[in-house]
Amino acid sequence: MDYLKAVFLAVIEGVTEFLPISSTGHLKLADEFVDLGHGPAFAHAFIVIIQLPAIFSVVLYFWRDLWPFGGDRERRDRIILQWFKIAVAFVPAALLGPFLNDAIEGVLSSTYLIAAALIVGGILLIVLERMSMTVRHETVRDIGFRVALGIGAFQCLAMIPGTSRSAATIIGAMILGASRAAAEFSFFLAIPTMLGATAYTVLKSGANFTGPQWGLLAVGSVVSFITAYAVVAFLMNYIRKHDFSVFGWYRIALGIVVIVYFAFIAV
Repeated sequence: MDYLKAVFLAVIEGVTEFLPISSTGHLKLADEFVDLGHGPAFAHAFIVIIQLPAIFSVVLYFWRDLWPFGGDRERRDRIILQWFKIAVAFVPAALLGPFLNDAIEGVLSSTYLIAAALIVGGILLIVLERMSMTVRHETVRDIGFRVALGIGAFQCLAMIPGTSRSAATIIGAMILGASRAAAEFSFFLAIPTMLGATAYTVLKSGANFTGPQWGLLAVGSVVSFITAYAVVAFLMNYIRKHDFSVFGWYRIALGIVVIVYFAFIAV
């Protein structure tokens, strides 16, 4: 049963990590029904650590856009410049994350605040899609260092549970004039961000896991990788023909479900 629970949670994490719908909101509900049985500390470590294979799925999917070697000089220089932009965008989270993450989780991890973040983020996605905003950056290549830093600053909002890292960066990119196609920058920025979060959690826990816990982490990692790869492929195809409004409506609906459940049912 523990392995089935690990698979279930890994699927939720893999699906919700890259879609702008908040993994925290979904896992908050899942936590009411699924208990890994190894204590809350391991449950938190499990969710963070299985993000690592999700990162690898992004690297695999965008390999040609991320690996600078093996092509001509122009391609190599363009990809190296892109990595510098990703590094600049990562700076805000790298500076603020270690100091604010634990404090924010302790103060703002209330169920109702998570629901509020879901709803507010959903409204923002819908409103931005309906506004006639000037698109100045059609592709990731068009994003400059200043815009990259701005997107990185927006990413810090994801420290508020229920916001969604993907939603924060996508909303930030749209406000700063990037097209929906440039939302793939969100995936690129996830690589150093989620690597940092995973390393921080492993160091914090000391990786003092038992044999059965390592087994659960292994199963969760495989499932997370496969699920995340499928989701990244889906989203990149989806945004070519559709906007993000459906995710906004979904966030609002989920926020209402969370409020109703914890206010009237889980008592």
